[in-house]
Amino acid sequence: MTTSADWFDRARAVTPGGVNSPVRAFGSVGGTPTFTAEADGAWITDVDGNRRVDLICGWGPLLLGHSHPEVVAAVQDTAAKMMCPGGSTPGEVELAEAIVKRLEGSGVDEVRLVSTGTEATMTAIRLARGATGRDLIVKFAGCYHGHSDGLLAAAGSGLATLALPGSAGVPEAITAQTIVVPYNDLDAVRAAFAEHEGRIAAVITEASPANMGVVPPAPGFNRDLAAICHDNGALLICDEVLTGFRTGPAGWWGREQEDPERGGWQADIYTFGKVIGGGMPVAGLGARREIMDHLAPLGAVYQAGTLSGNPVAVAAGIATLRLATDEVYATIDAASDRIIAAARREFARVGLPVAVQRVRNLFSFAFGDGEALGWTGRDEFGVSAPTNEDEVKRQESWRYPAFFHAMLDAGVNLPPSVFEAWFLSSAHDEDALAAIEAALPAAADAAAAVTRP
Repeated sequence: MTTSADWFDRARAVTPGGVNSPVRAFGSVGGTPTFTAEADGAWITDVDGNRRVDLICGWGPLLLGHSHPEVVAAVQDTAAKMMCPGGSTPGEVELAEAIVKRLEGSGVDEVRLVSTGTEATMTAIRLARGATGRDLIVKFAGCYHGHSDGLLAAAGSGLATLALPGSAGVPEAITAQTIVVPYNDLDAVRAAFAEHEGRIAAVITEASPANMGVVPPAPGFNRDLAAICHDNGALLICDEVLTGFRTGPAGWWGREQEDPERGGWQADIYTFGKVIGGGMPVAGLGARREIMDHLAPLGAVYQAGTLSGNPVAVAAGIATLRLATDEVYATIDAASDRIIAAARREFARVGLPVAVQRVRNLFSFAFGDGEALGWTGRDEFGVSAPTNEDEVKRQESWRYPAFFHAMLDAGVNLPPSVFEAWFLSSAHDEDALAAIEAALPAAADAAAAVTRP
């Protein structure tokens, strides 16, 4: 039998680091990455024959679980008719219509489809600059918007200074067009606008960050952020590549409108991905018609893609959105409640303090005594919790590798980084949830037993 270790050796001979996306390399947890042979519902099976409950779900898009029969049927039916015709197809229109319908009240009139979240946010930035005639962009430390040059920016030395490259190969001249400020800090945003008056095209933010673990926006943060942008003639780009149509029928924007403390706002441009492709490479951006009219072929902002709106990919997205009913969201929310409660019980049993970082069914855990670590927020249980990247990085992340491997050994596939969210699906039934609960005691023991490096 060819094992995961064998495949990893072969991969390293022909692929940088043996992976096509860095987190897959298990760099932050150690050990040999697993190679998946097949996946169905809530379960994945690796090439070694290990069957595990999956809590990655394709990093979000598999809201219905792996290989949902109706999604697979839609893909197969479309693929049998056409793969890449090079022209427009009805599916592109149907998917855009489904997105616009779900976002009633958001201000989204039109959607442009692309293939990846990186393309969506890159295009949103270009569109914001073209629509405003300004160059500078504000982003938040710890928010991830894909790997385009201008968004791989690290904070400069001052609160509202221009950024530094966050990756080798990114020129300083490009990241100098980006200002990086702490998340959940409206005063820092105001300072950026004051220091660079009339030069900021847009602020880009994750609707709720989920790439430094989940870090919820403070109540009213997104609403006040939109007001600051509009008061200064700038646009707000709301990145819902992860949260869009996963955290609710209208994404995290929709969930916030249900809460008087949080609602009452619109972004100017929204980006989407993950769920709108149902596991296939589809992403998009949407905005008011007068903003979208700046895109070619109507306007001067150029964007194109041979595979944009690929018929096989959009078929998966259409089927997923059609099946993503209120009942599906309620089921996943309830499953998340159950797993969070079980994990908290086990962490409490071993005396390990943790904060629950959560926006509905999207959640993660931050390890450590928040009071001692200087965390300034509170989770839904009243426990001290981090509110920005600096606070997140103070956690006892060194406990996670032991926790991760104990869960893996017990048959549960977790994200291989403490800074990633956990994902459930409507396919996580009683057997899957019970398997997760059964794995938690030994994993909590392992995390508690680790000594500081």
